[in-house]
Amino acid sequence: MSSENHVLSHLRYSKRVAKRAQYEALECSLTARGVLVRNTSHANPVDHEYLVTVRDGIPIACECPADDRYDGACKHRVGVAIRTPLLQAATDHSLVADGGTQIEKDAETHIEDSYTDQPADCDCDGLGGFPCWPCVRSGRRDLLEE
Repeated sequence: MSSENHVLSHLRYSKRVAKRAQYEALECSLTARGVLVRNTSHANPVDHEYLVTVRDGIPIACECPADDRYDGACKHRVGVAIRTPLLQAATDHSLVADGGTQIEKDAETHIEDSYTDQPADCDCDGLGGFPCWPCVRSGRRDLLEE
């Protein structure tokens, strides 16, 4: 995937937000309404749980105060954007009109693609064959066994 087609190219965010989206312990769960993101870096994670809405493959909104208050995407939206398999699942799953059953669009194609797409912050080339953390986290590469 070229950098201009990567979901991050559709979001405005600061370097500080990008770093926090990578290093903070964000637990993500796919729900019928979007992606529920809980920041377990906080002493009371339940008080730091927010719903991120994904539309057309882009995290467009978050219920957190920062997404409303500041210019650009919050760390929760960027956190969903950099977790390629999660973002793909949120994009591919939708509720049918009867409100009960989730359906998946063309699952085989997207599952394979999600593991071959290179994260925007990939640094594998400079690590002498060792995978970078963004590629390991996204499922694109596994840690080498010694």
